[in-house]
Amino acid sequence: MSEEHRHSRGRNKPQASFPVAGKKLDLPVDYQSTLTNLKERIATERLRVTLSANAAMVLLYWDMGQTILTRQDQQGWGAKIIDRLSEDLKEAFPEMNGFSPRNLKYMRKFAEQWPDREIVQRTAAQIPWRSNQLLLDKLDHQETRCWYAQKTAENGWSRDILALQIESRLHERQGKAPNNFALTMPPKDSDMAAQVFKDPYLFDFLGTADTRKEREVEQALIDHVQKFLLELGAGFAFVGRQVLLEVGDRDFRLDLLFYHLKLRCYVVIELKAVPFDPGFTGTLNLYLSAVDDLLRHPDDKPTIGLLLCKSKDDLVVEYALDGYRRPMGVAQWESQLTRSLPDDLKGSLPTIEEIEKELEGDHE
Repeated sequence: MSEEHRHSRGRNKPQASFPVAGKKLDLPVDYQSTLTNLKERIATERLRVTLSANAAMVLLYWDMGQTILTRQDQQGWGAKIIDRLSEDLKEAFPEMNGFSPRNLKYMRKFAEQWPDREIVQRTAAQIPWRSNQLLLDKLDHQETRCWYAQKTAENGWSRDILALQIESRLHERQGKAPNNFALTMPPKDSDMAAQVFKDPYLFDFLGTADTRKEREVEQALIDHVQKFLLELGAGFAFVGRQVLLEVGDRDFRLDLLFYHLKLRCYVVIELKAVPFDPGFTGTLNLYLSAVDDLLRHPDDKPTIGLLLCKSKDDLVVEYALDGYRRPMGVAQWESQLTRSLPDDLKGSLPTIEEIEKELEGDHE
């Protein structure tokens, strides 16, 4: 083949082309905002569908447990019948999991301990099945189980976080901190604020050392800020430590500053490694006034103060808070090793993938 012929063929041969995405395409002005809105809608709907599927599964399990209970009462079904039922259900629905003998017995206990289906639909069906199993294993009283189920749904606690909250007996501590909220805040805000704080706070992650200096406590809390935030509860966002406040010709530094997303206000936390002293409230009141004047946005609600002391006398606290017009609470903190936190502590909110995996799991 001649050289000229080869060049001619090369000129006539179609050339491969590769489109360049995005560079030559003129996107509409509102494309990115539309894409963002669609992605948010898809994510929201995916979560809604997943949670709906979880609720349907929990209600199905309750219905199955109620059927087993009825048959036991009327016909004396025993463990061997449940084993046979498990085999038959697995054979009939090989693509489904959750029909093990152990899980069928959990369904029976679930129906027995939650006798009202409407309450199940409002509370227990709003949290994952494994969390319901934990409530059945750890708690004996229906009222307490209902409380933790509601809190789990409100705060999105994972099963591990729920276990920690039960172990720390959160239901006995929530809303127990002495305060003056009812006298210094509107009723709706004061009720919410009272439930945000607890007494005592458990800082087990501080270890067994006898901490005598506030700075040591503060540093330890910052070193374990994720566990500290978990103990504080949902809604707290860390702003800073040793925050400088210039008041007149003097500088003051407050220990810890947070912002609470639900209360829509700053929260000043002062740490004391000694028992409560009435003089602490005067200093805290100054800090609250300064934060309201220097940091508070016009849309923010008045700043709340929390004194964390090594111990306190509630009657002394009550008298000490009397007369102050700024909202303050006082709580005790403890560092006893009453529970153990996992080293790799993940966020409290389970992901969609974790919920979907649970829906597909065997629940053994």
